[in-house]
Amino acid sequence: MWHVKRFNELSAQELYDLMYLRVKTFVVEQNRVYQEVDENDLHAIHIFRYEDKKIVAYARIFEENGHITFGRVVADKNHRGTGLGAKLVEEIIKVINENHPHQEIVIEAQTYVEDFYKKFDFHSVGEPFLFNHTPHIKMIRN
Repeated sequence: MWHVKRFNELSAQELYDLMYLRVKTFVVEQNRVYQEVDENDLHAIHIFRYEDKKIVAYARIFEENGHITFGRVVADKNHRGTGLGAKLVEEIIKVINENHPHQEIVIEAQTYVEDFYKKFDFHSVGEPFLFNHTPHIKMIRN
């Protein structure tokens, strides 16, 4: 079951669990030193799924520069390759359509998942660029 909550609706345990997964993945696994928690968390819609009392998938949706975006898309290492990431992106798109119908979605994806997002009708725009020491590409879904 997917949980969809705004920041002020998250319990302390949920906040800890989602931050733990994000830092474990984006800072420790990917060996990136950067400010993982940011101001976007405060106004984002947070989507996550628990299994065995642990968050196994997570993403956040927020408005930025006049468009809708999402990020921090993560499946726990032990659940990758199971289709959970695709289910998460389907849920993200569903939640965006419910809350921001008919709006363009603009994301900055790590380049290694560019083909993954193309399966969901995103197309690449421009050239790859470095963000927090990692190659990213701008992608848009109309």
